[in-house]
Amino acid sequence: MNSSAGRSIEVDLLRGIVLIAIAIDHISGSVLAQATLHSYAYCDAAEVFVFLGGYASASGYAAIAARQGEGAARRRFLKRAWEIYRAYLLTAALMLACGAVIASLPIASPLVAQSDWPSFVHRPLQSIVEIATLRRQPFLSAVLPMYTLYALSVPVVIPLARRMPVALFGGSLAVWLGASWLAAGVPGVANWPFNPFAWQLVFMLGLLCRQHSVSTPMQTSNVGHALTAAAFAVALTFAFVKICIDHHPSPGYMKQNLASVRIVSFLALAWLCAQAARLGWVRTAAERLAAVVTVGRHGLVCFVGGTVVSIVVDTGIRLAHADTNGFARLAGDVVAVTAVLMLARIAAARRAVGGGQRNLAPAARLVRVASDAGTPPRERRQR
Repeated sequence: MNSSAGRSIEVDLLRGIVLIAIAIDHISGSVLAQATLHSYAYCDAAEVFVFLGGYASASGYAAIAARQGEGAARRRFLKRAWEIYRAYLLTAALMLACGAVIASLPIASPLVAQSDWPSFVHRPLQSIVEIATLRRQPFLSAVLPMYTLYALSVPVVIPLARRMPVALFGGSLAVWLGASWLAAGVPGVANWPFNPFAWQLVFMLGLLCRQHSVSTPMQTSNVGHALTAAAFAVALTFAFVKICIDHHPSPGYMKQNLASVRIVSFLALAWLCAQAARLGWVRTAAERLAAVVTVGRHGLVCFVGGTVVSIVVDTGIRLAHADTNGFARLAGDVVAVTAVLMLARIAAARRAVGGGQRNLAPAARLVRVASDAGTPPRERRQR
């Protein structure tokens, strides 16, 4: 992918696809979810999301540092961590609200318990404290606390990635190997749906791939072709096993602690995706799917909004007793995808308006200065 500083349209496309996949993956009985990553690989959208987060973080840090200096880049990522934490609190509140609404409806839905609404009703103050301190993470908000920690780490990790990439990767691998013991040693972290000590490996891989991208000559060399063949073999083998043999989802602990089979499955697909990007296929798709690229460029908004979209669509299907109606389930998928695309469009419009207002302020001052230049001093003072 493009290794220049700044945004990459390929990364934005992939992130947009992942955000849409996350939304439909959390709709029970979704038709489109049968074609998403978890159906034919031992990884899912979470690995892609975290990897791209590391890649985009390194790219963003480099772009800010190049324009405004290292200090500005560090401050921006501290601010980013605060933004993600606030988004987590908002998502947690939305999950509780959704749980309260669903509990009042004449349906039996597991989302009530998953939203932590029953616990909140019995111990509201304790629940608020536990949510604020990350000890309790209501349904679908759980990935954001991990991201908050990673954003805080970026100003420290980026200089290490520049100077000592091998040492950084070795340290990250060691932390992943000891993730279960490390999580057990930190109060509350062992109960996180995503063990941050394990998942940091994928984030660091994304960051290192941005800082030290694999050259095109290496990708097209004999070694590169061998890696591509091996990646095809791994991806096809896992797809065959998932589709024809292993019809049951992997246990939760395999995802919580990022089992090695998930890493191997993801790396194989990531290498193949990198080859598609090298050949220009991903850029061509991005140019034709501008709406999906917009979703990727407003990831936090679309993630938070997508969680509510998933629950609303899932609840609507249950209310209509359409769990077994394939057409209704597909219609729910279409509604969810359309809603996420609209959220991105609204976010883009709001950002454009805000940016326009900021750009108009200096322009207005220039107009005023230009007009003052031809105005007598006395009239200028009166004006």
